[in-house]
Amino acid sequence: MEQPHTTRYRWLSWSVLIVILVAWWAVTTLHLVSGILLPAPQRVVTTFITLCQHGYNGVGLGAHYVITMVRLLVAVVMAILIGVPLGLLSGYLPKVKALIDPVIQFIRPIPPLAYYTLLILWLGIGESSKVSLLFLAAVPPIYIACFDAVGKVNVEFLQSAASLGANAKQRFSHIVFPAAAPDIFTGVRSAVGVAYTTIVSAEMIASSTGIGWMIIDASHYLKSDVMFVGIIVLGVTGIALDWGIKALEHRLVRWSGRV
Repeated sequence: MEQPHTTRYRWLSWSVLIVILVAWWAVTTLHLVSGILLPAPQRVVTTFITLCQHGYNGVGLGAHYVITMVRLLVAVVMAILIGVPLGLLSGYLPKVKALIDPVIQFIRPIPPLAYYTLLILWLGIGESSKVSLLFLAAVPPIYIACFDAVGKVNVEFLQSAASLGANAKQRFSHIVFPAAAPDIFTGVRSAVGVAYTTIVSAEMIASSTGIGWMIIDASHYLKSDVMFVGIIVLGVTGIALDWGIKALEHRLVRWSGRV
């Protein structure tokens, strides 16, 4: 449920957005900055409409967008399916931690682009290398959030359940997992953010489709209006994704903050 203070100060957020748009319009209208470096808002809108109608490099803007989102979705779903159970089990079972944690801690600090060329050598220039890059970027945040969530579980709850005859599996499914659910969603939000910021890197090499590729390609020809369209589309989508995850958490994890 949305907090009252969030609703009360929402006008501040809209005010900031309006000020930015007005400043952008004023700077471009007064020609304080070259149109190549900073296109006017109306030019960006016109370019957006043109891209919707005619596409970019022979591919529709909608198709570029769908391709990017499919890559992101597949990678994040894979990261959730693998990262959540590994993180929870590593936090719950020391043997699993000993096996998995060193690998995750090794991958976590490495910038994803550092091993992208290796992925291309191993998997080729197709979708596999791009999805794998996003997957490797998304797994560590989910794993760490789940691992830490298990450590926050009240030990007295586990001891009470054990004294009542609950076995390890029952304690995990009825106490550990529900208690960790809010942090799991936090980890998913972080993972989506990290993978989302990596999407341009994933599409900048050996690709000819996707919003990230469109931005990179447009930069080579100083098409700043196309770049702005791509950036705005990614920004709005990022906000929508984060909002959607939070809404899903509020619907599914109603006990958040009470466990």
